[in-house]
Amino acid sequence: MARKTWTEKLNDDKGLPRVVKINKKMSGTWGKGTCVIPAPREVNALMRKVPQGKLVTINDIRTRLAKKHHATIACPITTGIFARIAAGAAEEAAERGEKNTTPYWRTLKQGGVLNEKYPRGIEGQKRLLEEEGHVIEQRGKRSVVVDYEKTLAKL
Repeated sequence: MARKTWTEKLNDDKGLPRVVKINKKMSGTWGKGTCVIPAPREVNALMRKVPQGKLVTINDIRTRLAKKHHATIACPITTGIFARIAAGAAEEAAERGEKNTTPYWRTLKQGGVLNEKYPRGIEGQKRLLEEEGHVIEQRGKRSVVVDYEKTLAKL
């Protein structure tokens, strides 16, 4: 069986989104309440909303998803995985010559940290962000957008 493309993964919602009660095992990490497991396309749609010159963190996306679904939190694991899938699908679209792709490089990890799992790795994301005027600095082993808080998009 052939491996699914990133685009196929993005378009496979697998019955998501789904809101689940945070069980006893998860409550130690996530607290009490409910957790939304978003659909990949929901994460992609929020990433697409970030205009040039602006940035968003994965936690901003999680906050917006939780609010949308009236949940206490959005699952950090699946949200991160789906951001990676959206990035891969955007690269596939660009390879096909599409122009209006998801600007995944504008979605950062917590604290303004670049995401090593995105296509082309840290160097690729760094280059794309610098082309848009952002300054990146090395802080230990992490690459961080300087003053990223000043350019956060409202979702």
